[in-house]
Amino acid sequence: MLIDTHCHLDFPDFADERDDLIARARASGVRQMVTISTRVRKIDNLLALTERYDSVFCSVGTHPNNAAEELDVTADDLVRLAESHEKIVAIGEAGLDYFYDTQKPEDQQTGFRRHIEASRRTQLPLVIHSRSADADMADILTEESGKGAFPFILHCFSSSQELARVGVALGGYISFSGILTFPKSEELREIAKSIPHDRLLVETDAPYLAPKRWRGKRNEPSYVVNTAEVLADTLSMPFEEIARVTTENAFRLFSKMPRL
Repeated sequence: MLIDTHCHLDFPDFADERDDLIARARASGVRQMVTISTRVRKIDNLLALTERYDSVFCSVGTHPNNAAEELDVTADDLVRLAESHEKIVAIGEAGLDYFYDTQKPEDQQTGFRRHIEASRRTQLPLVIHSRSADADMADILTEESGKGAFPFILHCFSSSQELARVGVALGGYISFSGILTFPKSEELREIAKSIPHDRLLVETDAPYLAPKRWRGKRNEPSYVVNTAEVLADTLSMPFEEIARVTTENAFRLFSKMPRL
């Protein structure tokens, strides 16, 4: 059994074949999926998916590349929404993305801190997007953790060894996507070796970043199997053990999500 801890099933890429996609995931051993919010105002779309498919759960939050659109969304709003539906099992994705020059860093940081507050208050895991922002990310995580612990995931991890170290030291989890499987990702695979086994997760970030076996194609939850296979090989562990470990980690972190 595997869990795809981060995908975007509401994206139009999947509009015509969600039933088949869910069936392929199940046939591949991917029993549960978390579809991740990028705009709070579209939470109804995510909830409709979770109500249609027993195996699909969701988060609520604003992606940093959409930060300016939802600066009126408060931590109170996030808490209220998170507590309003049993299928909302996480906060986010929120964070910092300085790679794309589309949002002011201060707007991203404001939104990020509100999501942290909501995670701290609900104790639902915060799904963190971090790209080209390692120093600010480490500083904010360290500062905010000093105000009170909150569970979090550094999702689709492709940052530095130092950010991984800080994240783990603060109690966070590290999630690896198809990037781990790319031939030029030797440094990332070395980082994966340094992560305690009880902090490892796997994801697709579908429809993006299909792993090596399907590189160049649209990604989907069933493909998380290939990422888990490469992680197992990287850590010199049997695939079945990686599947067990990452699944147990997912249920521990997403504590609101039931085992199906």
